[in-house]
Amino acid sequence: MSDPTRTSQSTRHATGPAGAAARTPAAAVAPTIRRPLAATFRALITAAALTGLLLAANDAAPAALLSRFTVQANLAAALVFACSAHRVWTGRRAVSPRLTGALLPFLFLPALLHYAFPAADSTAFALLHATAPTVTQALSHQLLYALTPLAALADWLLLTAPRGFRPACAWQWPAYPLLYLAFTFAFPAAAGAPSPSAALALAIGLAGCLLPLIVIGIDQVRPAPRLRRNRISPTGIGPLK
Repeated sequence: MSDPTRTSQSTRHATGPAGAAARTPAAAVAPTIRRPLAATFRALITAAALTGLLLAANDAAPAALLSRFTVQANLAAALVFACSAHRVWTGRRAVSPRLTGALLPFLFLPALLHYAFPAADSTAFALLHATAPTVTQALSHQLLYALTPLAALADWLLLTAPRGFRPACAWQWPAYPLLYLAFTFAFPAAAGAPSPSAALALAIGLAGCLLPLIVIGIDQVRPAPRLRRNRISPTGIGPLK
C-alpha cells in the first residue's frame, strides 16, 4: 500500500513553484513577438519579384523563361521572402540564414553581369535578350535586376542580425551558379542561349565565387541594426523576433 503522507508531500511538491513552472507552456514564458512592418516589407519584396517575373512572361515561353538564372534567382527570392514574411508576422522561428543569405549573391550576380558586362545579356544568366525592349520588358528588367536585389540588401542590413553566416557558406553558395555555368556550356540549346566566351565565363565564375565572400565578410563586421536591437535573435540573421 502507498504511504498517504508521502503521497501528500509529492502532491504538494508537484504543485509548488517548480512543478508549476514545469507545467507552464513555453509560449507563456516567452511571448510571441510579431513584427508587422518587417512582414510587410518582405511581402513587398515578394510582390516586386513576382511582378517582374509576370511581366517577363508576357513575351516568353515558360520553359525558356525558367531556364534563365535571373528568373530562377528571383523566383527563389519570392518564395523565401513570402515564407519569411509569414514567419515574422506570426512570430515563428526565422528562415535559416544559410538559405536567406544565398539569395544575396544569387540576386546580385545577374544584376552585376547586366550592368557591368553588357555582353552577358546574351547568356542564360540574363533575361531573354531584346534589341529594343518594350516598356513591359524594361519595367521587368528594373524590377528583377535593380529593385528586388536592392530591397533584399536593405532587408539584410536593416532587419537582420549580423554574424549569422558560417564559413561553410563560402563554398556552398557558389556551387549552384558554377553548376549552372557548366550546364550552359554543356547544353547551350537547353539553356536557350549561346555559350559564353571563355573570358566571359571566367568573369562569371569569379563573380559567383567572390560575391559570397564579400557578403560573408561584410556580415562579420557590420553593426547590428539600431532599431529594436534587443529584439534581434542572437542566432542567425533571420527575421527579427
